[in-house]
Amino acid sequence: MNQQVKHPIFGVALMLGAMAVLPGIDVIAKLLGEQGLPVLQIVWARLALGAVLTLPFALRIAGPRGLWPVRPMVILIRSALLVAATFCFFLSLHWLPIADALAIFFVQPLLVTVLSALVLHEAVGPRRWSAVAVGFIGTLIIIRPGLVEVNPGSVLALGAGVFLACYLVMTRAISGQVHAMVTTFQTSLFGGLILSAAIWSVWVWPTPAQWVLFVALAFIATFGHLLIVRSYDHAEASLLAPLAYTEMITSVALGWWFFGDFPDGWTFVGVAILISCAIYISVRERAA
Repeated sequence: MNQQVKHPIFGVALMLGAMAVLPGIDVIAKLLGEQGLPVLQIVWARLALGAVLTLPFALRIAGPRGLWPVRPMVILIRSALLVAATFCFFLSLHWLPIADALAIFFVQPLLVTVLSALVLHEAVGPRRWSAVAVGFIGTLIIIRPGLVEVNPGSVLALGAGVFLACYLVMTRAISGQVHAMVTTFQTSLFGGLILSAAIWSVWVWPTPAQWVLFVALAFIATFGHLLIVRSYDHAEASLLAPLAYTEMITSVALGWWFFGDFPDGWTFVGVAILISCAIYISVRERAA
């Protein structure tokens, strides 16, 4: 452990690498959606194939006992929340550019703060409550209800943020009980099983090229998560958490390159407010 904490720069590099590759998930999901594949099927590929890719890591860490959770109902609920968050976000890409959807989705760190206080009874002082309030103003600037027509994509991206915030609060509640990679495998496994029972009514048989994209989707998600897990082995969470917002840079670049999309000025203003508030909350949590 002492050797790990001596390399915070390496941890920062791993986190930045994860944020550079993870928007590839959104690009592939949007491409597959534009090719006519049902969103439910794309989410299934993300989780079911993700479970296959994380299985060797789970077996290496926990052995055969890592294949089934000690608290299956908790993992089932977490999996359902992750399925809902992924489904809403992927579906929002039908109406929104990737960067715009991600900008609205960035509300989830603020929601985690709120839910941590209400559900986990964590202490949240007036300064952090103020940061949450300002952050929600940033979200309103991005969506601009009443000033522009709110399309379904904005609602879905916001819903994805809500579902993921609930997922993260549950994760925080059980943190330290099981290795993160084992929990990731179990969550993907349960999510894949849930969707396997539902996708047959909408199943469209993928072409060989689409199967390749399915595998790439799961690989990027797994690889990105591994980078994040390893980054926390080398640096503190308070140092790494704000770096998650560098994902916006890659999302803007990839959205422009693949789809010709570019956020407007107000979206950047809202994102700047959200990022500032989230960084402030992270700093306050470290101080607390």
